[in-house]
Amino acid sequence: MNQSFLMNLLNSKWMIALTILVLLLVILYFTGRKSVHDEIIIHSNPEKVWAVLTDTDNYDYWNPVMKLIDGAIEEGNKVKYRFTQDADNVSEIPSRVKKMIPNRLLNQAGGLPGILSFDHQYTLEPVADKTKVIIHEDYRGIGVNFWNPEPVEKAYIKLNHALKARVESL
Repeated sequence: MNQSFLMNLLNSKWMIALTILVLLLVILYFTGRKSVHDEIIIHSNPEKVWAVLTDTDNYDYWNPVMKLIDGAIEEGNKVKYRFTQDADNVSEIPSRVKKMIPNRLLNQAGGLPGILSFDHQYTLEPVADKTKVIIHEDYRGIGVNFWNPEPVEKAYIKLNHALKARVESL
């Protein structure tokens, strides 16, 4: 056999393997989508809920899940939170404040694009003399396929209940 033929064969195997790998990554990227969601009704107006939600200096008094450790919640700012899912899972999460509509929406995003990124929203909706608070987070990327968002959803349920207790106690 001539050496050129072997090189072509070897190169074609590498090309086939590389093509398969690229296709697998593309499939994982486009199938890597998950969300967490929780809603709660708070017996107060959106202004009061918003005031508590955005008063990060007082998170220590009521928020068992999130603590702002760097930055200020203002549209366009980079911020970093200490996120406590449970006693064994505490992490620092950098993000960017994408959009703020006072008394209605706080939208933040972060992560590693293509690998595991998140888009997090607090939405406040007036309901008669109450406020529905919706925490919704969408995840995208290859790593999402190998990740279980259930502990995060449980943490957001805990956060919503703590927010309700804090607002209704004021």
